[in-house]
Amino acid sequence: MKRRLIAAIGVAGMVLTVAACGGDDGEGTGAGADGFKGQTLTVWAMDGSTPPNWTKDLTAAFEKKTGAKLKFETQKWEGIQQKITTALSESNPPDVIEVGNTQTPAYAATGGLADLSDLRKGVGKDWAENLNESAVYEGKQYAAPWYFANRVVIYNKKVWADAGIKETPKTRDEFFDALETIGKKTDAEPLYLPGQNWYFFDGLTIGQGADLVKKEGDKYVSNLGDPKVAKAMEIYKKYQSFSKAPKDKDEATPQQAEVFAKGNVGAFIGMGWEAGTAIAANKDIEKNIGYFTIPGETAGKPEGVFLGGSNFAVAAGSEKQELAKEFLNLALSDKFEGALAKENGVIPNKESLNSNLDGNEVAEAAAPAAAQGGTTPLIPEWAAVENTPNPIKTYMTAVLNGKSPAAAAKQVEAEINKRLAQQN
Repeated sequence: MKRRLIAAIGVAGMVLTVAACGGDDGEGTGAGADGFKGQTLTVWAMDGSTPPNWTKDLTAAFEKKTGAKLKFETQKWEGIQQKITTALSESNPPDVIEVGNTQTPAYAATGGLADLSDLRKGVGKDWAENLNESAVYEGKQYAAPWYFANRVVIYNKKVWADAGIKETPKTRDEFFDALETIGKKTDAEPLYLPGQNWYFFDGLTIGQGADLVKKEGDKYVSNLGDPKVAKAMEIYKKYQSFSKAPKDKDEATPQQAEVFAKGNVGAFIGMGWEAGTAIAANKDIEKNIGYFTIPGETAGKPEGVFLGGSNFAVAAGSEKQELAKEFLNLALSDKFEGALAKENGVIPNKESLNSNLDGNEVAEAAAPAAAQGGTTPLIPEWAAVENTPNPIKTYMTAVLNGKSPAAAAKQVEAEINKRLAQQN
């Protein structure tokens, strides 16, 4: 998950205060004070993931509990996959590493991550199953779910008021009706949605219960021709019909938040930090920005969403396995997991901690959909599929330009299968 996902959230009005939460605080495990005296645990965390107050309080608790020192080393997202891959192959790797949730299977497949199954039975016994899914590879727990984020609808309250819309929609059809009303009653573009907003489309496939790959024998192949995928694409196509955005570009070309910032767009679908991008482009729009959960087919069940996020993993080559688990028991306890959710406005690893998001408008809009969320296929081979040019984006543009989903799938499936067959 990109660093700016968190960084710009503050601009969008996130609450940035830490509060200790009730529940397990990890105090009951481990060797006790001075049990690891003289040791130093090294943790690689990504830029923006560890807010100052959280880091300070966790470090103090860890050092008091174990007698060891805690050393955070901040990493940049650019080039991190190769850096982690190299580190895990060395004789003296960092002990604990933050890894992207969709990247975790690839690291686990190399044998570079330690088995954390005992952690799942303790501090992890209440982790949400869908949030934990990316931390499991071939039936073993190779990481621990840490934090997550997903897309919401970011809308212009003035445009909606000008259209006479008084309430945000609770179902997909109500959302379509609202967009149609904006188109009829205002001069605004109802929705800005480029043709290749791939992660929103992935969320729609999750909502349809579709799988993008399937197993044939001992290998994975494309499942893009599945009727459930086609249904998701038809929903995307209807959303895109309310937009003037290019059908062959993604949300960064141009940056959709900057288009929204001009004030003549009813809504767009994006991450919370994108509201901060809009405000940076036009401060006057801040007073008109609102958020709501992407609605699903029925009220009370939001649309499926792609869950971007991070897991904590322990290097298999670390000589401080037990000390690393002491760290994870604290960092992932209700106290510190809740505090991170409150300070950074991210989705915690279990639903019972969502109360820490109260008062945070963006996070409150994101949280309901997290239970319906998922990821891209959790196989090491998947990373190659998303490399530029992403063939699924080609598929999306083809459908938007008039091809049937079945024909568009046939157009790109050979390329997808070629990439899935690449050796890692």
